Amino acid sequence: MSLITPQPRYLQLAQTLISEIETGRYPVGGLMPTELALCEQFGASRFTVREAVKRLVELGLVSRQAGVGTRVLSTRARTAYRQVMQGMADLQQYTAETELEIVDVEMAPLDREIAALAQAPAGQSWLHVRGLRHLEGAPAPPLCASDIYIHPAFRSVRQLGGRSTVPVYVRIEEQFGETVSEVQQQIRAVPLSPEQARRLDAEAGSPALWVCRLYLNRRGEVIEVAISTHPADRFSYSEVFRRERPGARGGGEAGDEA
Repeated sequence: MSLITPQPRYLQLAQTLISEIETGRYPVGGLMPTELALCEQFGASRFTVREAVKRLVELGLVSRQAGVGTRVLSTRARTAYRQVMQGMADLQQYTAETELEIVDVEMAPLDREIAALAQAPAGQSWLHVRGLRHLEGAPAPPLCASDIYIHPAFRSVRQLGGRSTVPVYVRIEEQFGETVSEVQQQIRAVPLSPEQARRLDAEAGSPALWVCRLYLNRRGEVIEVAISTHPADRFSYSEVFRRERPGARGGGEAGDEA
């Protein structure tokens, strides 16, 4: 069973606006329609339009200035990527918006650090996938170097080659009938090693963001360890925390329109 879900409405709207900027409907230096006009054009709420335009600002395509409006700055998105995480759907969106280019796959023994993360014995052989993640449609350099370690029970997972927007854990789910029920994430600052710097066309020793995600099945077993190392100027990360309303039960807050 796949966990892939439809894109949020604001991302669909953002993609439409990006395409229209790229094709010249909104020329560089010109102003885009107002939020109210976009609401009317797309039949969307003001929240949806505001979030879509915010996405364009994050990509460096437009700027917003009070009393002036939203001005087009470029027809090409910059390669830096900002990830907003609220749940599994946002993690899936990250993989949908970026491409993993797999450059090497081999069975290899786990060192002590990776074994501790994988909750496995040091020296046990897992499938090690090395790759580079790119912002889809953007030029080099890549966003990050990816090192993915797959439990030996799933070492025959297929379609590990070339570029893809399909997460590796989804391929495991589809091929083996496994279910990822939890993702644990760790983040820390690290310097780029010489080997990472070479892969990323960056300076050795420069600051980077190390993001490790552990994918657990319904039995609480780690089936995949995915480590991404991002040069500091190519990635930023934020989370959204909401206070539960007094007396609220389940369901969470109301979302945007379908």
